[in-house]
Amino acid sequence: MSAIVCGKRSSIFEDNLSPPVSKRIRCSSSSPVRFSPPTTATTTLSSSSSFDLIHHLTAIFPHMDQKLLERALEECGDDLDSAIRSLNELRLGSTGDNLGSAAPKSDAIPEANVQSQGVVTDNGEVTPGEEQSAPQNPPMDGNDWVELFVREMMSSSNVDDARARASRVLEVLERSICARASTEATQSFHQENMMLKEQVEALIQENSILKRAVSIQHERQKESEERNQELQHLKQLVSQYQDQLRTLEEQVEALIQENSILKRAVSIQHERQKESEERNQELQHLKQLVSQYQDQLRTLEVNNYALTMHLKQAQQSNSIPGRFHPDVF
Repeated sequence: MSAIVCGKRSSIFEDNLSPPVSKRIRCSSSSPVRFSPPTTATTTLSSSSSFDLIHHLTAIFPHMDQKLLERALEECGDDLDSAIRSLNELRLGSTGDNLGSAAPKSDAIPEANVQSQGVVTDNGEVTPGEEQSAPQNPPMDGNDWVELFVREMMSSSNVDDARARASRVLEVLERSICARASTEATQSFHQENMMLKEQVEALIQENSILKRAVSIQHERQKESEERNQELQHLKQLVSQYQDQLRTLEEQVEALIQENSILKRAVSIQHERQKESEERNQELQHLKQLVSQYQDQLRTLEVNNYALTMHLKQAQQSNSIPGRFHPDVF
């Protein structure tokens, strides 16, 4: 029996081997599982709508009822990982009891065992039942999966049973890979979201610093403009003062010229005044001389008059006739 199972192992893998989960998720256009990068730094998987989560669970558990998926999601508080874990335990627990009856007790397959494994067709082949599944606790690493696969193959009764068991194990493996991929994607998205949050916080801090710097720069620019305005005003005042200074200098030069002219005029006037004073002095002296001369003239006139009178008296009293020289008498 083991030889038959080992000989048919390649055909089992060829019949039931499915493409990798990551490839199916990436390439399948009909798959409802679509991962998209977060649009903002505050977007997380917990904020996704229940509709997307139910579609995600439907992709992982296509044979389960949607109401059961919704109830499991509600019981887990919209936690995708907890819901997947709960549904795996529910599915594997409901069919775990049927796996113990899969090992044959003899070369002949009892009817009860056939009914527990599947449905017998007209040609004697066994069709695997839909309720059979892998063990309750799926393995976590590759060696455990190999051991599980070998154990299932050793427990198979025939080729069809081995094919059914391999199909179930591969289906559980696929779902486990999908769940792990979704969990890793969720974790990666969460890490990316945390990184984006940190980046956004850093950007917010930088933005606040830049806003403060811009505000300070604006204040400095405003102060610089005010200083420039004051400088322009001072320049205008300086130019006005320079014009006034030039005007004052011109006025001072004109005043200096006028002062020099006035000095010259005063000098001339002083000379004239001096000459006039000298002339007045001469005039006073001449007036004194004239008055003296007038006094002398009066004196002389009086003397002359007196002499004339004496002469007349002398002539009248002269007893000698004739004309005689006056100097003799």
